[in-house]
Amino acid sequence: MLARADLMPAEDQLALVHLAGKGDVRAGTLSHGERQWLEIGMLLAAKARLLLLDEPTAGMTQAETAATAGLIRAVAASATILVIEHDIGFIEALGCPVTVMARGRILCSGSFAEVRADARVRELYFGRAA
Repeated sequence: MLARADLMPAEDQLALVHLAGKGDVRAGTLSHGERQWLEIGMLLAAKARLLLLDEPTAGMTQAETAATAGLIRAVAASATILVIEHDIGFIEALGCPVTVMARGRILCSGSFAEVRADARVRELYFGRAA
């Protein structure tokens, strides 16, 4: 059971997930990105220590995607986060270790720069040069 001291005030929680001032707004009227942030906020309110995010930025605007990267970086200080994503710019913005899988196996792991420089990754995702 959580002690009262462990609970973050609701407005602070909403501000953390980019929903400040929206505590009285129905979830169904939020934008797509805001609903994604609400889901992350619900996990944080439940004190989840592991967040599994499958393509969290799919359908988001560029601004929402950038805000989501910032949110995930902030949350990473208090929880383990596994993100499955195909948006390379978003992955780079996270500034975290990257693992690339192909056919159910790990192809390579490392920093974003290391993974981007890997010839196998380039061939798999970008094809061979003519």
